[in-house]
Formats: sequence, C-alpha cells, structure tokens
Amino acid sequence: MSADNQLTVASPPSPEELELRKKNALLDRLKDRLADREEEMADIRAELEQFEAVYSMNVGRLYAQLDDIEAQIAEEEYKLVPDDEEIKKKAEELRRRAEESAERALAAAETAAGQWQPSAAAKKAYHSLARSIHPDLAIDVTEKEKRHSLMAELNRAYSAGDEQKLNKLVEDLRNSPDAVTGDSIGDGLVKVIRQISQVKNRLADLKIEKASAEASELFGLKEKMLSEMAEGRDMVAQMAARTLVQIRKSERRLENLKSVNQAAEEHVKERYGMEISDFR
Repeated sequence: MSADNQLTVASPPSPEELELRKKNALLDRLKDRLADREEEMADIRAELEQFEAVYSMNVGRLYAQLDDIEAQIAEEEYKLVPDDEEIKKKAEELRRRAEESAERALAAAETAAGQWQPSAAAKKAYHSLARSIHPDLAIDVTEKEKRHSLMAELNRAYSAGDEQKLNKLVEDLRNSPDAVTGDSIGDGLVKVIRQISQVKNRLADLKIEKASAEASELFGLKEKMLSEMAEGRDMVAQMAARTLVQIRKSERRLENLKSVNQAAEEHVKERYGMEISDFR
C-alpha cells in the first residue's frame, strides 16, 4: 500500500484530555447556574431597593414629617422648663432623628424617580457577562480584583437598566486579551478544578444571601404589600393614612405648646418689659 493510500488514524484522547473535557463540561454547567443565581440575586436586590424607595417616599416622608413635629414639640417643652437637662437631651435627640429621617426621605425620592424594569435584552446581556467575568472564576489575586471591579460595574448597570452600558461591557469582554488561552492539559486541569471549587463556593454564598434577604423585615413587608394588593387593598396607602392621623394630632399638640409659650412671652414682656429669653 502506497503512502498516499494510507489512512491517518487519530490517536485516542489521553486520560488527562478526557478528564479535562469532563471537568470543562461540568464547569460550563456550573457557570450557567452561577449566572442564573447572580441574576436572581441582582433582581432581588434591585426589587428590594425599589420597594424601599417607594415605601419611603410614600410613608417614610410622612414619618420624617412626624419626626420633625415631635422634635419641635420637644423644643417647645424645653422652653417651658429650660433648666431640665433631660428634656434638653430629648429635644436634641429628636432633632437629630428628624434630620436623619429627612435625609432618608430625600434619598428615597431620588431613587424612586427611576423605575427598575429590566428588559429581556438587559437580562440576556447580564447573564452572558456574569457567566464570563465572575470573580470566582479567577485564579490569581490580580485577576480576581479586576473581575470584582467588572462585576460591580455590571451590577450597577443592570440595576440602573443601562442596556447601552451592558452591551459595551459585553463587547469589551469579547475583545479582551483575557479571552485568549494557551495552557497545557495539566495546567488546564488545575485551572478548571480550582474554578469549579470557586464557583461552588460562590453558589453557596449566594444561597445564604438569598435566605438572608428573604428573611429580612423589608422583604416580608414587600411580600405583605403584594398579598394585600392581590386582595384589592393598598397597605402602603393605609399606613400613610394612619401616619397622617398621627401628624394631625401632633400638630395640634405643637400649636397648643406654641400658644402657651407665646402667652408666657407676652406676659413677661408686658409685666417686666423684657424678652422671656433673658430669663432662660
């Protein structure tokens, strides 16, 4: 038989090559699962953030208003007994709480101004990118830090619904030098085994994070609101209405205290020709 007629028979894959193929197939499945779980947690985080913003804007701002009135009440009470250190401390503490409530209400209003509704394209881009750049797929510290930065950028873009940014991240990754590999079979086995271990660890972390989020008071409040809505009730509106009733009561109390202090000021001015502040 001539050399031209000889058939070239491919050598069977070595045990190492077979093991590498097996491990890579497992890693691919784990990558898909990890991307799904990361997307799921990104959805939960964003939904909770959005709910908190809407809740704070509708109810929190009323709490902030109520806190401010309560602080004013304490300040008026302190005017009546300026030597009482306990009332002074109470007034100062309530004023700090009122300022903090006002800041939270303002921040919530800014967050609620943007509605979070990821499109199918955004979800697809997130899944694709999360699957490729996840930090737990890195081997060395430098690469892990780089991927952490990319993942944070990805989460910000996804939560903001910035599809243009998501697509740019996908394109940048596609053209990245990191996408080029050339390791030996032995090195490849070590790398894929470590990646599998890291992905499994991250999946465990995400499971814990999800359980913690679902056990949070905020998540329970959100679920309760959805349940109430399904039955035709607006829980947030009801809470707002109750808070408004408290505000009206506190406003009346504040006005009464202001009237008492004003009468005292007028009495001192009329009787002694002095401002009552001179006696405080």
